[in-house]
Order: sequence, then structure tokens, then C-alpha cells
Amino acid sequence: MTFRFAIRRIFSLFIFSLAAAGMAASALSADMPKRKAGLWEINMRMEGAPAMGPMQQCIDQNTDNLMQQKAKDYKQNCSVMDVKSSGNKLTIHSVCKMDGSTATTDGVFEGSFDSSYKGTMKTRFSPPMHGMSESNMTQEARWLGPCKPGQKPGDVIMPNMGGMNINDMMKDPKMQEMMRQQQQKR
Repeated sequence: MTFRFAIRRIFSLFIFSLAAAGMAASALSADMPKRKAGLWEINMRMEGAPAMGPMQQCIDQNTDNLMQQKAKDYKQNCSVMDVKSSGNKLTIHSVCKMDGSTATTDGVFEGSFDSSYKGTMKTRFSPPMHGMSESNMTQEARWLGPCKPGQKPGDVIMPNMGGMNINDMMKDPKMQEMMRQQQQKR
């Protein structure tokens, strides 16, 4: 596996995990805590891929709302979406169409979405997606404080790759067209 493909796969799973967390939050009661506004450090590790190091994301309420809305939009591709909450623990079981494959995901997130949380996600792909039949990912996130000067909500800084803004990316006509084409493949 090339390093570039591994990074793209990690980033795709990062977006997928954010969407899953947003979906979990939206499926629960209205008093489910959302992530605290400010700068979050997110460290993800995927079995079989090189460690990328922690990324940082500047969020506000609108950023989390956008991610939850995208998760709700994505939910139409899922035949199963089972989310349960018990104390500071969320469990997720989903069966969704993704890139011409059926992705069955089981995840557990523990902690507080206003300070720090940890999660594990195991996804099985049938048929394999991009040659991958299974993915095991862990995620640790912690709130660092206010966003840095010059950052705006949606900014994501990835180690050795620079930054981008998720909010802007989701509004980009090229990205919307790519997402529309992905929807048609399902």
C-alpha cells in the first residue's frame, strides 16, 4: 500500500468516523452533549496503516451541526442504524452502503464530548472496498482550548499535509458533485 493511498484511506475513515459520531449524537436525545467549541486534537490509528500523528480541528456549534446534517443525509444509505447510550458510553451498530460495498460497523465511544473521548470502530466491507475487507480504527480526541488566532471553524490541520476547511469543502461544487456521484453508485 502506498503512503498516499494510506493517507487518503485514513482521511476517508476520519470523515466517516466524524459522521458516525454525529449520527450517534443526532439519534439520541436532544440533551446529548455536543463537542465543545474550540480546538480539538484528534489522534486516529488504523490497523495496518502508518501512524499519521494527531490532527487538529477548530469547531463551533455550526461545524458540529453541519457534520450531523451530513450524517443524517448519509443515514438514508443505511439499512440498520442502532445507537445506544449508557452514561458516558455510546455504542453504534450500522449497516450502510459505501462506495459499492456494504459496510457493517460496530463502534464504541466513551468519555465526554465536551472535554475528551475515545472510540473504537470495526468495519467489515462486503465486497471489499478498495481491496480492504476489514478496518479497525481507534480514535482519541481531546479539547485543547480556544482555536488558534487565524483559525476559523471547520479548519483541519493534518500532520505533514497542511490544512483545509471541512465547511468550505462541503460547500465546494466539485465536492458536492463527487458526493452526488458516490450516492448514485450505492
